[in-house]
Amino acid sequence: MRLVLDAVQCAYDGAPALRGVSLTLAAGEILCLLGRNGAGKTTTLKAITGLLRPVAGSIRLDGEDLTALPPDTIARRGIGYVPQGRRLFPHLTVAENLTMGLLAACPGRTRRTTPGAAGARGTDALEWSLELFPTLKQRLRQRAGTLSGGEQQMAATARALCMSPRVLLMDEPTEGLMPAVVRQLLEITRQLKSRQVSVLLVEQRLEAALAVADRVAFMEDGTIVHEGTPDALVATPEVFERYLGARS
Repeated sequence: MRLVLDAVQCAYDGAPALRGVSLTLAAGEILCLLGRNGAGKTTTLKAITGLLRPVAGSIRLDGEDLTALPPDTIARRGIGYVPQGRRLFPHLTVAENLTMGLLAACPGRTRRTTPGAAGARGTDALEWSLELFPTLKQRLRQRAGTLSGGEQQMAATARALCMSPRVLLMDEPTEGLMPAVVRQLLEITRQLKSRQVSVLLVEQRLEAALAVADRVAFMEDGTIVHEGTPDALVATPEVFERYLGARS
C-alpha cells in the first residue's frame, strides 16, 4: 500500500478530533472521504500533511513513517495538498504560484520531474500540469487573485502537481464551481491514475464522488465508519441516508 493511516488520533486544544482513523490507499487509487460537516475529513488531510500532529497512531508513505515529520519535509516526500478555498497567493502571478509548487518540492531549485516518475529530467512537472490545464497557459502572467473561481481551482491543483506528488490530497475541489469545470476536474483526477498518483479526495458532491472514486469511506465523529465501492454503495442507499442524510 502507498499510504497507510493506522489508528491516527488528533486533537484541537485537547478536544478529540480524530478517534483512531485507519485507512489505506494504493498507488493510482482514488479514495473519497464523505461525511457530514465536522466528521473529521479535513482534519484527516491536515494530519497527513503534518499541519496537525497526531497524538497517537502512525502515517506511512511507501513504508516510510511520516508521523513526526514537519510539513515541508512531508511535502518533499511526495504528499501534495490542494486545500479547501485554494489558498493561492493572490498578488502573485499564476506562473509565480506554480513556481512555489516546484520550490516546495525541492527548495533551492525547481524540481524537474514528472508526477509519479521521480528522477525524470526535463520540464516534465510544469509542462504536464499545464497540459492538464491549458487555460492556465494564457494566464501565466495574470495575478492569481483576478482569476475566476474555476481558474483558481485549476491553478491550485496545478501548483500541487508541480510538486510531483505520489499522493494528492484534495479538499472540496468542486465547491462553488460550474458543472463544466467540475467535469474537467473529475476527468483530470481520473488521468492521475495513469501516472500512478494516488488521490485522497474530500468531496461534498455525492455524484462527483461516485463518478470518480475507486472506493468511498464514510467518516463520522472522527473515525471511519463504513467503506465500499461506488457500485456497492449505490445498491445500498440506506448507507447514504445514515451518514449523509441523503439518498444516492
